[in-house]
Amino acid sequence: MSRIHDMGGRFGEGTIPDKDDAEVFHHDWHATAMAVTVSSGFLGGWNIDAGRHAREALRPRDYARFSYYERWMAALADLLVERGFLSTDDLIRAGQLADGTATANAPKPLHEKAIRPADVAPSQVKITPYSRDSGPEPLFQIGDRVRTANYSPNTTIHGGHTRLPGYAMGRTGTVVMRHGNHVLPDSNAHFMGEAPEPLYAVEFAAVDLWDGDAEDAGDSMVLDLWQSYLERAAP
Repeated sequence: MSRIHDMGGRFGEGTIPDKDDAEVFHHDWHATAMAVTVSSGFLGGWNIDAGRHAREALRPRDYARFSYYERWMAALADLLVERGFLSTDDLIRAGQLADGTATANAPKPLHEKAIRPADVAPSQVKITPYSRDSGPEPLFQIGDRVRTANYSPNTTIHGGHTRLPGYAMGRTGTVVMRHGNHVLPDSNAHFMGEAPEPLYAVEFAAVDLWDGDAEDAGDSMVLDLWQSYLERAAP
């Protein structure tokens, strides 16, 4: 069930390169890419889950060769066109403006939706809660043994978004915390409604995830997983 973006536990991808975490952006255009992506979210045309899925849905060839922020920009371009904010001709013209082969026209109506400088700082400290009071009752308690779906739990959309990683599919763990009901990304990413469900923190022993490849039998990992990803396992 592993897809190109679902790389956890996969072998043969090469060494993860070291980077200087003290430096936030390693190139000036990285900061621009983040600013453009975040500010475009204020257009109100998509949600955080749809944004994640847009990056996952890039062509595998492109996903593999693009750098981190190149994936951001490619996904943003797809969203802007898909949601009707820009056309492909608009994107081509933007490229021509950037390299100096075209001149700017009068601002488009989209210009009026742009976030203003004075609103940037307040927007970054505003909390958007994804917890909900509605939704089904929890089926599991702290201490319950649960088993994850052994396939993508998003059965509505073929290849659709899910927050259950491939390496944790079909694995058994223990509920260690209940978070209440939260928006279900599998539905929200495809504009099919929030469909809130109980969300649990589930702890998996390293040996149950990685079998003989676990570095230390005493290690464990905790994943936040939605109720539809889980079923009751034998004690």
